[in-house]
Amino acid sequence: MSAVTVLPLTPLLAEMLTLLAASLLIAAAGFDILTRLIPNFIPLVLAVLGLVLRLADGSWPWALLAAGIVFGIALVCWRCGWMGGGDVKLLGACALLVPPVAVFPMVTAVGMAGGVLAFVYLVARRVVSRPVPTALRPQSFLGRALRAERWRLARGTALPYAVAIAIGSLTAFP
Repeated sequence: MSAVTVLPLTPLLAEMLTLLAASLLIAAAGFDILTRLIPNFIPLVLAVLGLVLRLADGSWPWALLAAGIVFGIALVCWRCGWMGGGDVKLLGACALLVPPVAVFPMVTAVGMAGGVLAFVYLVARRVVSRPVPTALRPQSFLGRALRAERWRLARGTALPYAVAIAIGSLTAFP
């Protein structure tokens, strides 16, 4: 399949779209850390940005195929209970966001970042103490977020995997 450029972009506009995508990935990681949820608008906007970038470089047919494969595999992982639904959408959008030749390295980097994240959480579960229910609750946003994370660590809840997806995807950006 030959490259068919459908949408010409200036290099500056392409850089601005990439910067916007990076900002949205960081926001998704932040939301996932704080709430263990990823707002639906973030993967949607990332997918649109990715499609625009792939239309501009002419790799859109291969990008759609690669993103569909990644999304399909992630969907199976969701059905098995290994991933959250927001993570599936975010990973699929990121597969469309990076050039098709960078999808496999991106997924590999996401897996490696996920392994490091899991290791950090396993260690933290042994080191971080459970918050005392009768203690004064922190008033600051950061203090409340850290207290909530201590409870999540103590209960062994799910990892904020958007952090790994963001790190892996950012390493694959052009």
